[in-house]
Amino acid sequence: MISQPAHGVRRVVTLLLVLAATVGCSSTPGKPQSVGERAASVALGQVGIPYRYGGSSRSGFDCSGLVHYSYAAAGINVPRTTAGQWAELTAVSNHDLRTGDLLFFNIAGKMSHVGVYLGDGRFVHAPSTGRTVSIENLGSDYYRKAFIRAGRP
Repeated sequence: MISQPAHGVRRVVTLLLVLAATVGCSSTPGKPQSVGERAASVALGQVGIPYRYGGSSRSGFDCSGLVHYSYAAAGINVPRTTAGQWAELTAVSNHDLRTGDLLFFNIAGKMSHVGVYLGDGRFVHAPSTGRTVSIENLGSDYYRKAFIRAGRP
C-alpha cells in the first residue's frame, strides 16, 4: 500500500526535524547538554520500538520504562514506575518546561502515563499495547485534557 510507506517516511522526517530543533536550540558551542537534553535525545532514539508492558529495554518499553531507560543512559537514576517518578520529582510550571522534563497524564481516571518533553509542545512516549514509541503534541485535544503536571529529575 502507498499510505504505509508515506506514514513511515513522515515519521522519519518528523523525528529528524525534532532532533534538529532539539539539538539546534539546546547545543551552544562550548556548552554541554543538560541531563534532561541527553535523556530526551536517548528517548528520541527509541521512536519505533514497540510498546511492551513492564518493558524497559530496546526490546520494548512501557511509558515509565522509557523514562527510566533514557535517564539511566543520561547518567541519572529515576524510579522505574510512573508513581515513583511522580513522587520523587520536583513539580515544574507549564511555563517553565525544559527539554527532558517529565509530563504526567491522567488516563482512565488516574495518573498513569508519563512522557519526556522535547520542547516546542512536543513529547516522546510509549503509548499503549499495539503501538510504538512515538512523538506527540501536548497541545492535541487528548493530551491537553489528560495533562496533569510536569516534573524535573
